[in-house]
Amino acid sequence: MRAGTRLTVLLLLAAAPPLRGQGFLEQFSYEGLRFSGIAVEFGGVLSNNVTTEPIGGLRVDFGVIAPRIRVVVGGSYFKGDVKPERIAEFEQRLEDVLVDCACDSISVGSISQANIELYMAFHYLIPALGRVQPYAGVGFSAHIRDGDGAVIAGTFVEDALDTVVAGVDGAVGLDIALVPRLALLAEVRGVLTSELQSVSARGGLMFRFP
Repeated sequence: MRAGTRLTVLLLLAAAPPLRGQGFLEQFSYEGLRFSGIAVEFGGVLSNNVTTEPIGGLRVDFGVIAPRIRVVVGGSYFKGDVKPERIAEFEQRLEDVLVDCACDSISVGSISQANIELYMAFHYLIPALGRVQPYAGVGFSAHIRDGDGAVIAGTFVEDALDTVVAGVDGAVGLDIALVPRLALLAEVRGVLTSELQSVSARGGLMFRFP
């Protein structure tokens, strides 16, 4: 977590203009990092390869690393079927190479893929509007994926779908304070990886610690 925080600080240093009065680097401190809250989230995810599915996850708020920059760590899970058009493309390629195939057509059946995501994000806290705290964030993630299907079981195709990849994330959202220790969350989040691109809309409840 601290290695990722240091990397983000260096990126912000390279991109940010000089600030008056207090140096930009002096605003960053580990003193503001603490276990500030925990949330449960649910929503739906759209992707380029997998059918639309529900998604659930946990989020932990670790406080601020600098004024208006919040550190968040979380995880999520979803599982869906590979889209029919992707399956059809795969079956057509098999038919194209098997020129002596005696069958009328090739069917590989359904193929599913599960995705476990672990991520770390940095939220820029936009000035609050009453009890509503808007934010925009960037982060990075690791994705553990597991492919499954009756025809591909035990083959190199299943092995190819069982991967661990890195991703880059972006999000915009709102924290709405319901009572002093409880907040309603709403977020739209995009994830870019080498194999799967997805967008999810999530809502949840966060309990904040004193």
